[in-house]
Amino acid sequence: MHRMRRWWMVSVSALTLSLLAAGTTPKNFTERIPGTTVQFEMIYIPPGKIELPDPEDPSKTRVVEIRGFWIGKTEVTWDEYGTYAFNRDIAEQEKERGADAIAKPSKPYGAIDRGFGYEGNPAIGMTFPAAQRYCEWLSRMTGKKYRLPTEAEWEYACRAGVLKREPLPPDQLDKMAWYAGNSQDKPHKVAQKQPNAWGLYDTLGNVKEWCVSLEGKPVACGGSYKDPAEEVHPGARSVQTPEWNMTDPQYPKSRWWLSDAPFVGFRVVCEE
Repeated sequence: MHRMRRWWMVSVSALTLSLLAAGTTPKNFTERIPGTTVQFEMIYIPPGKIELPDPEDPSKTRVVEIRGFWIGKTEVTWDEYGTYAFNRDIAEQEKERGADAIAKPSKPYGAIDRGFGYEGNPAIGMTFPAAQRYCEWLSRMTGKKYRLPTEAEWEYACRAGVLKREPLPPDQLDKMAWYAGNSQDKPHKVAQKQPNAWGLYDTLGNVKEWCVSLEGKPVACGGSYKDPAEEVHPGARSVQTPEWNMTDPQYPKSRWWLSDAPFVGFRVVCEE
């Protein structure tokens, strides 16, 4: 099985390189989780460059080269994350692919969706490592390389060659994002607002999205439904604080869940 998976991944990479050499842009694709009807769309993001503040000296900038990659059209939903975390009907498929070796989160007390809704809603409140484990599980289940976006990849995809780092004009933000001014203090089903120029939904607002910073550390990007307009933009960054995980015992502290951060989620990247 491992030889087959390596062959498949090498074949995909070779196909991608041949398409690029021929001047053909790799296509978007729909991923279906084996053994289920759960599927999601991945959007191809072309290679390019992005200029970001240098973490060692914020008064300076750093140009980051971006390779082409695929990124989730939407934030990961409960339909997807719940398949990894709580679906025990696909144990055989997991075993065949070695995905059964990936640790699964314990189920928190109370409603997993915090009462905001499950189907079609963004998966929320997981820690950075819990988001990483999902990517590892998804990689084994599909034979592709899934992971969290880097901070540079995320902002590059979010801006889509059009947006600046700064806050958007109010009318534009209202069309693209759920934030404190229009969210009714709750996350909403994905893809209800307008997409950006590359067809991605909810990169701004709804839920902050876990990424890997330029320094290799966890960072949540884009702002959320709880944030005011001036804090929901491509350059918005948050790091976890103790306040994100204080409530006990309703949502006990754990390595899987953030008891007081229903405003945090993520989307996945698939490498070329």
